[in-house]
Amino acid sequence: MTATCVVRPARPEEHAQIAELTRAAYAEYGQIMAPTAWSALAAAVETALATKERVERIVAIQNGQMAGSVMLYNAGSDAYAGQIEQANVPEVRMLAVHPSARGQGISEALMHECVRRARAAGAAQIGLHTSASMRAAIALYQRMGFTRAPAFDFQPLGAELITAYRLDLAHDAKSDSGSH
Repeated sequence: MTATCVVRPARPEEHAQIAELTRAAYAEYGQIMAPTAWSALAAAVETALATKERVERIVAIQNGQMAGSVMLYNAGSDAYAGQIEQANVPEVRMLAVHPSARGQGISEALMHECVRRARAAGAAQIGLHTSASMRAAIALYQRMGFTRAPAFDFQPLGAELITAYRLDLAHDAKSDSGSH
């Protein structure tokens, strides 16, 4: 059964807590990825958390505790700190759910909120990037209707291939019909 959570904009005073939660959520990849790939991902996480780009930080609160977070970059933002050409679509980054809160629909609720916001902003698509080690995330994205967009893949030195996905918002009504 999916626990009820409240998805809302993060408050500035919550940024340190978001960073802690994100580090905890991504720590498992230190055991899964090759050491160079993990090092590259850990550095990318820190770079994203410290971004000065205008980004929407969104959190999921469950039973009064922060259980998840995500960052939504506006179209045209430098979501990857100069590693790739700036996306012409809103970009989801750093989707994170605390390990103790997984399997309860929190990632999906956060993703639906990103899709809702992108659609409300008039975007025709929303994008994201992931890698092969993030199997649960990829399964969620595919269930939501995201499809591979290999033209936007990139390969940081020492890291796994960073694979791009896009969701066509104009033709996908199911993407924001989830409950949270």
